[in-house]
Amino acid sequence: MTENPVAEPRVIATAAALDFLAEIRQDHPDILFHQSGGCCDGSSPMCYPASEYRVGETDVKLGEIGGVPFYISGSQYEVWKHTQLIIDVVPGRGGMFSLDNGRERRFLTRSRVFGSGEPVCSIPTLPRP
Repeated sequence: MTENPVAEPRVIATAAALDFLAEIRQDHPDILFHQSGGCCDGSSPMCYPASEYRVGETDVKLGEIGGVPFYISGSQYEVWKHTQLIIDVVPGRGGMFSLDNGRERRFLTRSRVFGSGEPVCSIPTLPRP
């Protein structure tokens, strides 16, 4: 399930997200992401210690950001397979069990249709604290 008609990475991260990821890895070196589709955390990318999250048989590995594997459920992949996920950071609290929780910043997924060059889910950039 890794078809990609335009050979662009399925998941990328902003410089701010990579910096935040490096900060989290100082406390938790072996982590992974799973794109949430749940009701509690909306569509936030969730960051877990790799030893505490079991990747499901139908989960799809989209790629890596900052050397960290990034997964999505197979059913959610089917809906989003024509989009590139762009992981960013915004002020706020992360998902309850995600490692970004309690750091007053959280990961956020933006997206764009492959080949369009334009974000599909564009949220205005907020000033950094």
